Amino acid sequence: MKEALCVKDLCKTYVTNKRQNNVLKNVNFTVYQGEMVAVMGPSGSGKSTLLYSVSGMDRPTAGEVLLAGKQITDLKERELAKVRLTSMGFIFQQMHMLKNLSIMDNILLPAYQADKSRSRQEINEFCLALMRKLGISDVAGNDITEVSGGQLQRACICRSLINQPKILFADEPTGALNRSASEDVMQELNKLNQEGTTIMLVTHDMKVAAKCSRILYIVDGNIKGELRMEGQDTQEKLRERKLNNWLIEMGW
Repeated sequence: MKEALCVKDLCKTYVTNKRQNNVLKNVNFTVYQGEMVAVMGPSGSGKSTLLYSVSGMDRPTAGEVLLAGKQITDLKERELAKVRLTSMGFIFQQMHMLKNLSIMDNILLPAYQADKSRSRQEINEFCLALMRKLGISDVAGNDITEVSGGQLQRACICRSLINQPKILFADEPTGALNRSASEDVMQELNKLNQEGTTIMLVTHDMKVAAKCSRILYIVDGNIKGELRMEGQDTQEKLRERKLNNWLIEMGW
């Protein structure tokens, strides 16, 4: 299985009022193509810092990050921004949609910024296909205030896929949604993963993590353990029970 993301001895240190805070401490892990990996851990354990550091949203203090075998840690800011735009997709708890654009225009914007090989017509057709796939084509022209939270997060998923990225990063993708909308969003992410999309997400929700093929548990900036779920326990309740028992062993 090919490596989608390889992280080696990753460290992140903040200095505040001359005091050093080591948030990530020599973190090592690999995400393989086609995997759906969740990162869990207590509040303040470094989950989101890890996601931002491996995705180029923040610069690690030390260590290496390889995306599909290419070192991205030492890239200049403009080069790194291009990698984020063209090779990565991002889904956040807060949607970060532009209020002056329609749902469809928000989805299209990254493609118009990035893609010189596809015509506007090709991009528009791909966008509409994504929206149909995620069940939101009927709200394409709506303002972001005219749709539900679940529809808005589906639009964010479409936006994350518009440049056909190598990997999706999601930071608490269901954190701002009710349970029904969360289930719908996770169902869509699972479908994308089954179709071959590689996904790495951070979550505190056991029901979300139980839908992933592998779970990493981080404590005090270190990966303390991992649990593989793929190929076994296909029933949702069994997966959740297995994860719950493991989390208790981890000190959750």
